[in-house]
Amino acid sequence: MNPAVNRWPLSSAALALTGMIIAGIGMYFIALRPPLLPEDVRYMHLSTAELEVIGPRLAMWLTQVFRVLGGYAFATGVLLIVLALTAFRSRHSVAVAGVLVGGASSIGLMSVVNFTIGSDFKWPLFVFATIWALSIISFAFEGYASSAVSSKDKR
Repeated sequence: MNPAVNRWPLSSAALALTGMIIAGIGMYFIALRPPLLPEDVRYMHLSTAELEVIGPRLAMWLTQVFRVLGGYAFATGVLLIVLALTAFRSRHSVAVAGVLVGGASSIGLMSVVNFTIGSDFKWPLFVFATIWALSIISFAFEGYASSAVSSKDKR
């Protein structure tokens, strides 16, 4: 009798969750994020007078920038979900490369930058990046466990 195969390994579930989180971040940037957060003003060291002068023009431009950024984040999240449901779950090696590059350049970089600027959102983003890292680490452990079982079966 063959053991039951886990149709949703931790690696794929964690990657799908990461995709949902990144897609959610994208929706936040598209629909809800204000052009300037208090942390943005703090980081730029703007005085109230300076903010009154450039704030309205900056807000118009940043609204468009964040819509574009949100669209890209949403698309990245959707692609991570699809990857988790297909090639990553099927253990295709090219999928791992995509998850490494895609995650490092999206949620990984976003987390690092938010620590660099002292963002109020640095810790939640760190948690989100950790979930992405968990998908890769668990993928490696699942591969090791699978090869250990198959080599034991060959004896």
